[in-house]
Amino acid sequence: MVASTESVENDSPIRLFLADDHEIFRQGLRRMLEHTPGMAVVGEAADGRGVLESAVQLEPAVVVMDIGMPQMNGVDATRQLLDKLPQTKVVGLSMHTNRRFVVEILKAGAKGYVVKDAPFHELAVAIREVHNNRIYLSPTVADEVLGDIASDAPIHELSPFSHLSPRQREVLQLIAEGNTTKEIASSLEVCVKTVETHRARMMDALHIYTVAGLTRYAIREGVSMLDK
Repeated sequence: MVASTESVENDSPIRLFLADDHEIFRQGLRRMLEHTPGMAVVGEAADGRGVLESAVQLEPAVVVMDIGMPQMNGVDATRQLLDKLPQTKVVGLSMHTNRRFVVEILKAGAKGYVVKDAPFHELAVAIREVHNNRIYLSPTVADEVLGDIASDAPIHELSPFSHLSPRQREVLQLIAEGNTTKEIASSLEVCVKTVETHRARMMDALHIYTVAGLTRYAIREGVSMLDK
């Protein structure tokens, strides 16, 4: 799904930031992008919190954002990043073609979505498109989303966890990744009581009252990608 209208490109390379928790994949992607005319990688991170810490300082033009990352998933990282850097564009990158993941990161503000088994040139096209204020979806993803829309599947049912607050989703992901309440409090820079309150409200909202149940739920609904 590519629009072909006028370009806003200039002589300066597109400043890119890469976010992916697989180091070999991230390093390979960086090498390929650095050899792509008109592109320059200015930074990278292995998790959502690293994105917020580094990208905010570097102010890249485009962030290539893996959806499934530890500490904070790509959807929540995208939402928080764009609150701080509204001019930055985000291209979601994932192995998933399920429309739930596509819709969630687009709702968070991403302008593109590329599946990881796509050829490299597709990512390069996506980066240029979003940089030029257009939207790009991998063809397989576009077919999935448009097909489901045509079947009248209700959009509001895409994300059963969407009624959780961003902070509750952060707590849920950290619980699913095996962190203790004290560790979560330290990571989020809040007191233990605050984490306990978020957890209690989240459990009441989801009607799930065990850590094992929350972990299964987080993985199933894409809050945590431990099974990716």
